Amino acid sequence: MTSGISSLTSAAASSAAGKTADSATLASNFTQFLTLLTTQLKNQNPLDPMDTNQFTQQLVQFAQVEQQLKGNDRLDSILANSKAASSASATSYIGKNVTTDGTTADLKDGSATWNLTPARDATKAVVTISDSKGNVVGTQTTSLAAGSQTFSWNGKNSSGLAAPEGTYTIKVSASDATGATVQVATAMSGSVDKVDLSGASPVLIIGTSRVPLSRVTGIGLSTTSS
Repeated sequence: MTSGISSLTSAAASSAAGKTADSATLASNFTQFLTLLTTQLKNQNPLDPMDTNQFTQQLVQFAQVEQQLKGNDRLDSILANSKAASSASATSYIGKNVTTDGTTADLKDGSATWNLTPARDATKAVVTISDSKGNVVGTQTTSLAAGSQTFSWNGKNSSGLAAPEGTYTIKVSASDATGATVQVATAMSGSVDKVDLSGASPVLIIGTSRVPLSRVTGIGLSTTSS
């Protein structure tokens, strides 16, 4: 009888570890366990009674599995609520102009915009724009003041022709008045067209770019007129 009870306990524990949806099965097994335990206590040999430590340990094992199942259910509920809240928050970004970390931006309606943040004043900054294949389509030499600022490209290539819409990459090589290199942090900005909620976390769609919500560093009103 004791070995049968032990087997039943192990089976329930194994099932609970595999699937959190087995709570109904666990309850049924627990009822069977109590029935078997009660029957064993009624019919045990008075000269060789059941070890109380043994069935107490089995009760504890069932209780632990039951607590784990309930804990998993609560965690699933918390995660579901958190995802729902995150999704609701992400949809509020649609139509807004956001700034995110990165060197790529989409050329759309004859304009691509980045945010540049030099560590200090740069008297000379060579800005290079490349297409998705790595081909350089335009360069511009300018000066940059320290701090965050917007850099817009009009979509014209080196020949003055309009480049096709798509994703472009910016690279900035800057130096100060002494010729020392100035580090320039780059970021991308654009209007959020839609939000992809199919994954574990929301992804903002800006043109053809996919930006995880966690990469957003700034948000503002869209500059596109309706």
